[in-house]
Amino acid sequence: MLRVLGPLLCALWLLPALAQERQERIVESVLPALAYGPKCSSTLQLHNLSERSVILEVEGHRSGGGLVPLAGHASQTIRMNGAERVSYKLQIDEETTSAWAKVREIVPSPRLTPAVAVSGTTECVIGDQLRSTAREPAYPIRNPWFAGNVSEIPSEEILVINTSERAATAWLCYSTGNLYAIPSETRPTQLTHLCSSEAVVQIPPFGTHQFSVQRDHNSYFSLKTAGNGIVLQMLRLLDATVRLYKVDSSISFGHEEPADPR
Repeated sequence: MLRVLGPLLCALWLLPALAQERQERIVESVLPALAYGPKCSSTLQLHNLSERSVILEVEGHRSGGGLVPLAGHASQTIRMNGAERVSYKLQIDEETTSAWAKVREIVPSPRLTPAVAVSGTTECVIGDQLRSTAREPAYPIRNPWFAGNVSEIPSEEILVINTSERAATAWLCYSTGNLYAIPSETRPTQLTHLCSSEAVVQIPPFGTHQFSVQRDHNSYFSLKTAGNGIVLQMLRLLDATVRLYKVDSSISFGHEEPADPR
């Protein structure tokens, strides 16, 4: 009996370690505001910084949410060798400034870290010049929000990307500076901006929407969202003739912290 129990106990002791070794996870990033059309094109750049092979899934979307393939690549799956660099474009014929791509890196073991650097570039022909602007990866979060005085916002528009398969909601408030307060016996009275213009917008699964920061001479702007995987990006117009935008990564957004699993 002891001869049987010995190997059995050893196997049971190794099971949790083997299960943990086989656990894989997926790291998601998003390249936003990809422009395509007669004068513009965007490129996704992927660089494997490790010496091991890596498997990626690249999911391209039109601004309305529809899937698009990678030009010259038959599937969403990309296998990269160690230290390899690859570049892809989305296969989009129509003119757009709000296409986007989701990059999912499959990390096969808890002991390994993500290995692929994701970046992008949008190029537009303006007259006899080629203008280029970088696209940095963003990361979907739950219910992000933004609020601020218009005079302190260096961008003209804010881009909302719903990366999930469920619809999301955006609440917008444009205020001319008027404030109001609701007295309360249980908490300190807080001043709140009175919206002179407001809107509620539904964003479809995998869809995008651009909102102007300014409307009717407002001095204050706020945006709240409800959705499990939303990306917010501030856009600054570089050239109006082709609507070439620069993504302003200096702006930080509030978000809802996930529940503590403990």
